[in-house]
Amino acid sequence: MLVPLTRAKFEQLIPLIATGPQYKYYWGKFANFLQRLLISVVAATVVLLVKVILQLDFGLVFLVGLVGALYWLWGPVFWASVRNSKCRRYKYSGFFRGRVLDYWITEELMGKQETVNNRGDLVIVENREKRINVEVGDESEFTALLQAPLRVAHKAIARGQMAEMVVMSNRSDLSSIEEITDIYIPSRDLWISDYPYLNREFFTEVSQRLRENRRQKPRRRRTSRGDEEFVSEGEYK
Repeated sequence: MLVPLTRAKFEQLIPLIATGPQYKYYWGKFANFLQRLLISVVAATVVLLVKVILQLDFGLVFLVGLVGALYWLWGPVFWASVRNSKCRRYKYSGFFRGRVLDYWITEELMGKQETVNNRGDLVIVENREKRINVEVGDESEFTALLQAPLRVAHKAIARGQMAEMVVMSNRSDLSSIEEITDIYIPSRDLWISDYPYLNREFFTEVSQRLRENRRQKPRRRRTSRGDEEFVSEGEYK
C-alpha cells in the first residue's frame, strides 16, 4: 500500500530542525565531541586574533566568537538539519505499508586506521561493523532495501511482519522512488534505521490513523450467489 502525503504532512514527518534522536545521532561518540571542541577552540582563537590585528568592533567580534566557540553544542543541529533539507527537496512523498520480505546480517568495512605496533611496524586496522539488511515490499512488487547497524532489538524481526516507512520521489505518481526513510514495524514497536529521518511520534500517529481509516472504508466482495456486497477493510486479513 502506498498513500500519497500532502506537503504539510511530509514536512511534519521530516522537520527542518533536528529532532532529539537526530541530534543524538550527530552528537556521536566522545571522539566526535572532542573533534567539535577542537574546532570551537580554533574558531574562537582565530576570531580573537582577527579582532586584535584589525581592531574590529568588539560587539560583532564577540558575537561571531561566541557562535564559533559553541560549535561543539550546535554542530549536531546544523548537520542534522542539512541532512533533513536534502530529503525535503523531493517534491512528493508517500506513506508505504508492506511486509518484511527478507533480512540478513553482513559485516561492512566502515574505515581503516593506521597505527604502529610494539616493533615499530606500520599496521592497518580495519574498522568493521555488523549491519542488518532488511528488504521490504508490497503486492505491487515494489521492493526496497535498508541497511542499518545491528542492534539487539533486531532479534524480533521476522519475515512477513508489517513494515512501514516514508518514500520520496520527484514524480507526482510516485512511480520512481528516489529515497526511503527508516522502517517501522508496528507489531513490535521497532525502528530499523541508520539515521532517524522521521519524527517518530508523529509517524506513529499517522500510521494509526491510516489503519483506522482502512478499517472504516467500505470495500466490495462477491458473495456465493454471484452478487456484490460492501464490507469493511477490517474484515480482510
